Order: sequence, then structure tokens, then C-alpha cells
Amino acid sequence: MNISLSSDFADAVPEMAVSWEAVPADGPELLALNEPLAKELGLDPAWLRADGLPFLVSGRGVAQAYAGHQFGGYSPRLGDGRALLLGELTDSDGRLRDLHLKGSGRTPFARGGDGLAAVGPMLREYVISEAMHALGIPTTRALAVVSTGHVVQREEPLAGAVLARVAASHLRVGSFQYARNTGDKELLRRLADHAIARHYPGSSHLELFAHVVAAQAELVARWMLVGFIHGVMNTDNMTISGETIDYGPCAFMEAYDPTTKYSSIDERGRYAFGNQPIVAEWNLARLAEALLPLFAENEDEAVELALATLRTFEGHFEEAWIGGMRAKLGVSGDVKPLLTDLLALMHENHVDFTSFFHLLGKAARGDAEPARSLFLDLAGIDAWLARWRELGPDAAVMDRVNPVYVPRNHLVEEALAAGADGDMGPFDRLLKAVTSPYGERPGLEYFADPAPRDFSATYRTYCGT
Repeated sequence: MNISLSSDFADAVPEMAVSWEAVPADGPELLALNEPLAKELGLDPAWLRADGLPFLVSGRGVAQAYAGHQFGGYSPRLGDGRALLLGELTDSDGRLRDLHLKGSGRTPFARGGDGLAAVGPMLREYVISEAMHALGIPTTRALAVVSTGHVVQREEPLAGAVLARVAASHLRVGSFQYARNTGDKELLRRLADHAIARHYPGSSHLELFAHVVAAQAELVARWMLVGFIHGVMNTDNMTISGETIDYGPCAFMEAYDPTTKYSSIDERGRYAFGNQPIVAEWNLARLAEALLPLFAENEDEAVELALATLRTFEGHFEEAWIGGMRAKLGVSGDVKPLLTDLLALMHENHVDFTSFFHLLGKAARGDAEPARSLFLDLAGIDAWLARWRELGPDAAVMDRVNPVYVPRNHLVEEALAAGADGDMGPFDRLLKAVTSPYGERPGLEYFADPAPRDFSATYRTYCGT
């Protein structure tokens, strides 16, 4: 099969693209293949499973340069330390998509790391990114996970793997920070023009920034509507396209609590559930700083234009969050007082976020007991349900937006542990559940149940590097 990959990024900004070759796999074995996505990309799944397997794990591409603020501290040179952009493909809808390998070996940006990845973290990115796609949330997507035969040394020896990832692009806030840090205004301009052509054709540089502000505000709201916590919202993990990227220490919130964090490296809760809009706006301010020379010749004027655009973030987020919550509650109009009181009740009663909104759909059909039973404060939830019923909730609307199945943390860990031991059955069953998240299905009750409380109390996620 002949595959034609373009090199749009490398051609546009060669200063930010280092030609490099992936480490050859010792004994590649396909663990997971996204056949529907392969077909979208014009790739034959049967070929990928056989003769095309090396295409999913090796090859020559470019390591992309970028910078970034990591937990608030600026690093001027990060880049693809263990990843390669093989090139771009045109999908069946005529859209240009990046094909990217993750875990394919050291590059000049590796900063002392081995550039490899273990099976578990790559399977995590596969299942969670595909679940996010099924939930309608913009995301990079997993094409395949291939075990490499390499031994990856972490705290213990682990089986190595490569993830083949597909994205609208891998342009990040950190890409613009890198270009700005070079002091080369022409490079910055070419990068911005490349981003505009790729994602927002016909826009000015200020309009590019406005589009990214709007896209990221909506994205974070959509994360929070399903209880998703990214876990490492550094500026190098925020895309220009508005897609979710890098599923390292991510997790889905269980009992509602805005301070929830699971990441082992987020000791102070910078990226906790409720902080995500604040962090997103902060990251976008860093993008504004990088783009300032393109907004106006006069710096004061450029700053005013940037600030005026950045101030739209709150409105975009509020519109997406409140609009999404209206759908989750199945009602219209001013829901803020109702929502504020509900979230307070859920927090006080340690109510599972996903379960409650799913069961609330049953309450809209007249059976309130399953949702009610999640609360210790029965008088409080009964009073709230009475107010909610007066608004005439629409159960059909609720069912379309309130998932039954999400990648619950204990289920993900079970699937990854089994996969690392060579048993892909639990992974495949979890993937089947979360990629059709709406509506109860017989036999899948296990995938809808919350984690045992003793699991949730001590659960931590790791970046997988």
C-alpha cells in the first residue's frame, strides 16, 4: 500500500523541525488498532495488521520544537523528546491530520530521558482519547498501540510500546512561546500563518488568538461537564486547534468536589478539577504574550488588543458551561441558582458525578429513587428535586448528554494492568463500553458502577514518562 505523507509543518517552519528516525522495534506486536479511524485516513486495516505494522511503530519524521510553562515555571526548550511527527495525511473529509508516534525513542529534545514508553500509559491514552471522542469532546485520537519488544526501565522493568496518534495538528501554545523566544519575528509570523491556514483560514493574527481563546474555553467547559481532569495543563499541553492532547495523569472525577486532583506530580492542586478554567485563561495569556509582535507595531496597542480578546474567555466558558448544564438537567432558562445548590449538595454528600446525572434522567421519567438514594441529606435533595421538576425537565435531552459509561479510574487501572501482562480482554471490554457511552446496555453494569471508596481515597495517576 502506497501512503503519501505531506510535510506541511516541516516546510513551514524548518527551524522548529528536527529530522529524526524512530528506534527500530525488536519484535513489534499489535495490541490495539482503531479500524474506523484507519479507514477515515484511507489506510487499509488488514494491511496495517500485517505488512503495514512497521508503519505504526517506526519511520523517519521530525521532532517538533516547543517551549512551555510547566506548573508555572518556564522552560525555553522542551520539544518532542520521545515522539516524531511522521507527516500529514488527508482524511476522507478532506481534512489534514497529523500522524505522530509517541514512545519512539530519544530525540535531541529528550533531556536525559530514554524516549521510550511503556504499554500501560500508551493503552491509557488510547482508551481515554477514544472515550473523549465518543463523548463529543475534541481530542487527538489513537490509531494504534504496538508493543516494541523493548524493555523500558522505570521503577521496574516494563514492556515497551509506541502509540500512533492522530491530531488536527500538534501546534501548541508552547510552539509559539518557542518561536517568540528565538527573537525571530519572521519565524513567529510563519508559524502563525501556518496555524491560520491549518485551523482558521482567512483570519488575522488577532483573530487567530480570538479563535484559540474561544476553542479552549469551550473545550475546558466540555471536560468539566463530564467530570474530566486533565492533570497537567502546562502550556505545551494546550493546542491551537482546541483538541485535548496528552493523556498522562488524567482521570475522571468520582464524588463531586472541585478540589479533586489525582496527579502524583500536582502536589498543590494547581490543575485540580475546579481550577481548570483559571489555568486555561492563564495559559492563553502566555499565548498572547508570544503573539504580541503580530498584533500591532505599537506594543501598548498590541497589549490592549490582546487583553480585550483575552477578556472574552470568561463569557465563552460561561456560555458553554451553563449551556451544557442546562442540557444535563434537561431544562432551559436561568439554571444558575438551581445548579449552585445542586453542586453544593453533591459536594456535601460525596455524590458520584457521572452516576447522579445519569440517574437524574430516570427521575425525569418519574423514578427519582435511584438518584435520591445517592444522598444522605434526603430532605435537601427532595427540596431540590421539587424545584427542578417545576421546570419540566426533558429526559430525552438529558439522555443524549449524560453518559452511563466513562473510563472510570479503577476500570482503567484494571485494563492496563491486564494489558501489560498480555491479556487485552479487559481493555477491549472497557473500550467497547466507553466508546458507546450513552444509554444503559445489558451486561455492562460493572462499567457503570463507581469505584470502591477505598480505591478512590488513595488513587493517584502518573505522567507515564
